[in-house]
Amino acid sequence: VQLQASGGGLVQPGGSLRLSCTAPRFSLDYYAIGWFRQAPGKERERVSCIGNSYKSDNNVTYADSVKGRFTISRDNAKNLVYLQMNSLKPEDTAVYYCAAAWLGRSDSRTADFGSWGQGTQVTVSS
Repeated sequence: VQLQASGGGLVQPGGSLRLSCTAPRFSLDYYAIGWFRQAPGKERERVSCIGNSYKSDNNVTYADSVKGRFTISRDNAKNLVYLQMNSLKPEDTAVYYCAAAWLGRSDSRTADFGSWGQGTQVTVSS
């Protein structure tokens, strides 16, 4: 499944952005969707995941670094998964990717996320 991530940009510290992930020709209902990020010179970090809605799995997980600031959600009617990012910090600067795991759970292994989008740049700077 081909994924498309969008919504990145330049924002000041303390600001907000909402990222979107969609698949133009596939229903995301059957997939757990994860958001990952990678900053220059750093390893990829798993940010947040949501279970597949086909099995009514609405569980979500967050990295400790974003808990209380980021929220992942689905809009099944629009075939979109969002990552609402509030209280952004400079250390949130990275390329953000969405990825899909077939019939996955919010705690599925990263290796189970076999389909990846192209990434969207988030830059938090004054």
